[in-house]
Amino acid sequence: MSRDDYLNIFRETGALLEGHFVLTSGRHSPSYFQCAKVLQHPQYLSMFSQKISDHFESLDIDTVISPAVGGIVIGTDVGRFMGKRTIFAERENGEMTLRRGFNIKPGEKVLVVEDVITTGGSVKEVMNVVEAFGGIVMGVAVIVDRSNGLVVLHKNQFSLVPMEVLSYEESEIPEELAAIPTTKPGSRSLK
Repeated sequence: MSRDDYLNIFRETGALLEGHFVLTSGRHSPSYFQCAKVLQHPQYLSMFSQKISDHFESLDIDTVISPAVGGIVIGTDVGRFMGKRTIFAERENGEMTLRRGFNIKPGEKVLVVEDVITTGGSVKEVMNVVEAFGGIVMGVAVIVDRSNGLVVLHKNQFSLVPMEVLSYEESEIPEELAAIPTTKPGSRSLK
């Protein structure tokens, strides 16, 4: 599938939003990918998960991990296609951590799966959690890479939709974007 085919799926499902958004990274953007809106459709969830699973099938993966909240659905389904255990990291007191009895054993080979990255901050935090437990990050998979491949988190990184999406630091917001009320749809502030 081409990038345009994926974007059409996002548009058809109402998952590609336009306005003035404050991203999880703190940057401002005129567009936002609400992956949950596309992943609620089983045919797209399965298609995306299968493509990610196929890409990493040659690796010896023990576990799939995702950052909460956005990555949980896609990570769990990728794990299902791979036949691997799936867990997620979440914030506790502002720090990414494993809770709910989840753990990673030393030497465990882990694939990190996320829905969207702009700066990759949440994925980096999850990678740090994996490594703190002695796990080995084998790769990173994302549905949408808003950096168009400029953010390199791992030597074995894969995205279904690499594309450059405009985003700005707060001090750089253009007037036309600043004139639109902000929406903050990300999940970083969830506890």
